[in-house]
Amino acid sequence: MTENNRITDPHLRAEEAEFDRTLRPQRLGEFVGQKRIKENLSVFVQAALKRNEALDHVLFCGPPGLGKTTLAHIIARELGVEITCTSGPVLERPADLAGMLTNLGPRAVLFIDEIHRLSHVIEEYLYPAMEDFQLDIMIDRGPGARSVRLTLQPFTLIGATTRAGMITSPLRARFGVVSRLGFYGPDDLYDIVRRSARILGLDVDEEGAQEIARRSRGTPRVANRLLKRVRDYAEVRADGRINQDVARAALELLDVDEKGLDVMDACILETIVHKFGGGPVGLNSLAMAVGEEAETIEEVYEPYLVQEGYVQRTPRGRLATQRAYEHLKVEKGSQQQFF
Repeated sequence: MTENNRITDPHLRAEEAEFDRTLRPQRLGEFVGQKRIKENLSVFVQAALKRNEALDHVLFCGPPGLGKTTLAHIIARELGVEITCTSGPVLERPADLAGMLTNLGPRAVLFIDEIHRLSHVIEEYLYPAMEDFQLDIMIDRGPGARSVRLTLQPFTLIGATTRAGMITSPLRARFGVVSRLGFYGPDDLYDIVRRSARILGLDVDEEGAQEIARRSRGTPRVANRLLKRVRDYAEVRADGRINQDVARAALELLDVDEKGLDVMDACILETIVHKFGGGPVGLNSLAMAVGEEAETIEEVYEPYLVQEGYVQRTPRGRLATQRAYEHLKVEKGSQQQFF
C-alpha cells in the first residue's frame, strides 16, 4: 500500500487537505469530543479576553488526526486574532523564527506543528520569546559581533506534537496549558460523520453513519476520509444513498475490517504473530519486515493498536496480545516462526 492511498496516511494530499478544511469546525461549540479539553480551553480563552491579555502558551499532544491543528485555529478565531502556521522541520535558522515573531500582531497566535522536531538552536531562541516576549539577535560575526534585544508583541505559541516524549523539558515547562487528545468514542465519531454528511449534502442514514464511525479507528480525520470514499462507492455502485449495507460493502472494498483495522494493521499483527512468534520484536525489525518506516508505525499505526489492546509495548519490543490472536483467528502457540 502506497503512502498516498493509505487511509491512515498523516501526510494529506492537497485534495484531501482541502476536504479536511471544508469540514473543520470553526468554533469550540462546533467541535465534537474532547469534552474536558474543550471546557478548559473555553475558560482560558474567556479569561484572556476579559483581561485583554495574550492566552498562555498551549501544547497539544496526541496521535495524528485527532484535532490538534483544528483546535489551534479555533483558539485564534475565539480570541479574534490572526494565526501564523509553520512546522518544526521548516524552522531551520534563527532568522526564520525571528521573521515570524517580529511580524506577529498583538496577542496573535503562532502555531508550530511537529514542534518536537525543532532544532536545539531554534529552541534556545524561543525561550526568551515565550517567557519575556523578547528576542536576542546576533549581528555580524567575529570580533564585531554584538547582540541586539528586540521586544515582541505579546503572543500565544501553540505547539502540536505526536511525540510528547521527544520534547525537551525546558521547552515543555514553558507551556502554561498542556492537553493530551485521546481517541474518540463511537458516539462522538457518529456525530462527526453526521455533521460532515450534512455539510457535504450526503444522504446518510443512522445505520450507515454508525458503520463508518465504528471503523474509523477512533480518529475524526479517518472518519471523514472514509465518508468520502463511501460517498464515491455509493455514487458509482448504489443510488447515492449511504445505508449500512452500502457503507459495509464500500469499507470491505477498502480492506477496512469491522474493527477499523486496514491492510497495514493486519500486516503488522500477522508479522508479529507468524514471523516473530508473537514477539517481543524490536520496532526496527518489525518495520523492515513489513516494509514501512519505523516512525510511521510508531506514530500512525501503533497508538491505535496499543489503545485497542492488540499490541503491547515492552522493554524488549512489541508483543502480540491475546486479542490479536483472536482477531487473526490463530491459536496462541500454533503459529510458525520464520528466521
